[in-house]
Amino acid sequence: MIVIPAIDLKEGKCVRLREGKMDEETIFSEDPLSTAGSWFSQGAELLHIVDLDGAVQGKPINHQIIFEIASQFSDKQIQIGGGIRNFESASQYLEKGIERIIMGTSAVEHPEMLKDFCNRYPHRLVLGIDALDGLVKTQGWLKESSITPVQLVQKFEGDPIAAIIFTDISKDGMMMGPNITATLELAEQTNIPVIASGGVSSLEHISQLAHQKIIEGVICGRALYENSFSYSEALEALAK
Repeated sequence: MIVIPAIDLKEGKCVRLREGKMDEETIFSEDPLSTAGSWFSQGAELLHIVDLDGAVQGKPINHQIIFEIASQFSDKQIQIGGGIRNFESASQYLEKGIERIIMGTSAVEHPEMLKDFCNRYPHRLVLGIDALDGLVKTQGWLKESSITPVQLVQKFEGDPIAAIIFTDISKDGMMMGPNITATLELAEQTNIPVIASGGVSSLEHISQLAHQKIIEGVICGRALYENSFSYSEALEALAK
């Protein structure tokens, strides 16, 4: 399992939200480029970036900053999500050196387009599944669907998807621990690698996820920014 630091971008700044609420933000840095460099210098294999403004507006908003990060750290791996709803936006990120594209809303609203993208760019697409009370939410967590995470994943079983990022919205930014049960239930229903996201606040949470064996990675945000533990300590927790 790998530990993936997160950078959430809102109005060009690195922030963290609570339960996905755009009006409940904490600003941690006004220099995303420096923040990205810090995580890579500490040994991060992969950086998780979300364009929060893009997720809400349905199109890339903070893309120029993301392009700068990709250019500055061209030898590093980055995955980006938020506002990527069509081929043009997704392809542009890939052309700029982004390793993986995260799409969630399109998986619910335009699954055939997503399948087409998967086949054109195999293993470059990550399926972002954000759920609240057992149902998938879309459009920056603002719109509720009637589909469960397992039902959504089953639509793409067999397609060349790189991974699934599963976020329990009620846990995100709350520092109360990830929803390990729901994450495991999803991982057990698919052959696609699953990455846990939301709620990690202690080294014990990382160890618990690592012990499950079938979880490929965990995304950490607020806990790292608030110095609940260091990135090196998170890596050490994988072996405990």
